[in-house]
Amino acid sequence: MIASLHIIGSRELGGAERWFLRFITALAAAGSPVQALVRGTSELALAQPKHLTLATLPMRTVWDPLSRWQVSRFALRSTAPIVQTYMGRATRLTHLPRGRGKVHVARLGGYYKLAPFRHAHVWIGNTRGLCDWMIQQGLSAQQVFHITNFAEPARPVPRSEIDRLRSRIAAREDDWLILHPARFVKVKGHDTLLEAFARLPAQIDGRRLRLILLGDGGLRDELLARARQLAIDERVVWAGWQRDPAPWFHLCDMVVFPSRDEETLGNVVLEAWAYARPLVATRFRGAREIVRPDEDAVLVPCGDASALAGAIAETIRSGERRATLVANGLQRIERDFSEPVIVGQYQALYAKLAANL
Repeated sequence: MIASLHIIGSRELGGAERWFLRFITALAAAGSPVQALVRGTSELALAQPKHLTLATLPMRTVWDPLSRWQVSRFALRSTAPIVQTYMGRATRLTHLPRGRGKVHVARLGGYYKLAPFRHAHVWIGNTRGLCDWMIQQGLSAQQVFHITNFAEPARPVPRSEIDRLRSRIAAREDDWLILHPARFVKVKGHDTLLEAFARLPAQIDGRRLRLILLGDGGLRDELLARARQLAIDERVVWAGWQRDPAPWFHLCDMVVFPSRDEETLGNVVLEAWAYARPLVATRFRGAREIVRPDEDAVLVPCGDASALAGAIAETIRSGERRATLVANGLQRIERDFSEPVIVGQYQALYAKLAANL
């Protein structure tokens, strides 16, 4: 197996960082030698995965010459021929000359400005649309590869833990719980979801509707104020950011993911499928690529609160629709987005790249 070094410079722990931890852990479990380097003051530095040690460096700013020298030296001294960087900070701080027995792989999870990524040797995009865009922006088609994300396997949670969580949020046994797990940033569409929830009745078929917002971020105060204006604040659970979202997925009855069009992939789609929860989402660019509308998720136009409310209500009222969405979502995970499938694709790419050094 080909050894690889993985570098990320994020400060906070969000969806991309959770993917980073899941991926390097899965890669190591599959028998590939793995090293990891993270920012020393980050939340990731405290989240040591099992059987892996996360090395740290300050990674102060992208303009700091000392940080660039430290990160690049670390990568050059590593025994791994594959050096994979994530997002802008780590990629901009990593500069590896060609011909030194290293391949710099930049993994992109969004439509970022490409200037900080062009010095890499190879690029991975997690959607085909993103890969096509990178090639249109001038990157070599022979050096751009599409490998999507895998879904984190659903973690079993004891019934007693779920019951305690239900009690903690003062939810009744028969409440209909709608989960939206996402950082409070514009792209996640919280504003559309609050507007949609305000259009829904307090009850459907005798069951109270509750909205659980699993996340935090700079828009929190704005969203709290909007919920009060819409008179739904007492029906919304502000759960905060959770390092382990598994109990919340088990607790909820459905997942709603109302992102704006610029959402690249949307790991929540995969999580909803993995946890066998019916999914209602918007037609953002990632969903258009991976979702089969009305088969494994219900899709509505981005930013359309009325359509979103209607889709949520119809899905709640149709047990047959929910069963179809869940069954097909589980099939998609097994066939297209399982851990062995995606890790195998990475291992094959690493072997190909190392053979050409």
